Amino acid sequence: MSPLRAPSYRSRRWRRARVSKLSDGVKYRIDLHCHSRFSADGVSEPEEMVQAAKERGLHGFAITDHNTCACVDYFLSIGLMREDGHPVDGFLILPGQEITTSAGHLLALGVRLPDLKGIGPAEAVGLIKEAGGVAVPPHPYDNFRAGIRESVLEGLALEAIEVFNAAVTFKRANQRAYEYAQKRDLAMTAGSDAHHVEAIGTACTVLEMHDFTVKGALGAIRKGAAGLEQRYMSKTQALKKTWSNVFRIGSKKRHHTPRPHP
Repeated sequence: MSPLRAPSYRSRRWRRARVSKLSDGVKYRIDLHCHSRFSADGVSEPEEMVQAAKERGLHGFAITDHNTCACVDYFLSIGLMREDGHPVDGFLILPGQEITTSAGHLLALGVRLPDLKGIGPAEAVGLIKEAGGVAVPPHPYDNFRAGIRESVLEGLALEAIEVFNAAVTFKRANQRAYEYAQKRDLAMTAGSDAHHVEAIGTACTVLEMHDFTVKGALGAIRKGAAGLEQRYMSKTQALKKTWSNVFRIGSKKRHHTPRPHP
């Protein structure tokens, strides 16, 4: 893998973090860690997420709700995602889930899975790979947010790891994730971990692709990002996320019947 600049955990500026070995492809800005109202602690309406992402210059995002792919089904039902993994109106949504394993959180990118809460992390990684997806431990050194501990990471057959999370409790956790990725020569990702639309795109992964599809994005993640855009949430955004986490604002909204798409 090519050298990667360490996350700027003392700065909130956007920074290019990695140059991959890919060439002649098109670069796409993808936020690989986003939550909707279908997460118990999320408040974002799916349609508003797409609108906000486009306004911020993103070419796509991964929908990674906690222990559910209900938003994936919703996006498909209203025509904002395609079963074949191609973009809709130039915008790509990757199916996914943030699984609460017995050892902490694990992103399943590019796949649709049932609720696997409580599953062992090694088994979860195996299921994700078997389904053709990429397993990515998010905020692994954030012990306040169910990051998987290093002692557990060592036993997992990983291809990638999240080295920049815009909502991490302590910025040093991102630096430690970067150092661990370097040690194991893992591909690196960045994501906003947005639980409300205002935070979408705060951080994202730049992927270089010839094939702008879910399959192409997963391949680009495995090969290594063309860059990581790193910025932390503002104090207001962080407070809003904390409020959502503590008081579970979205817990009732996620059970509402989805509104029909006009």
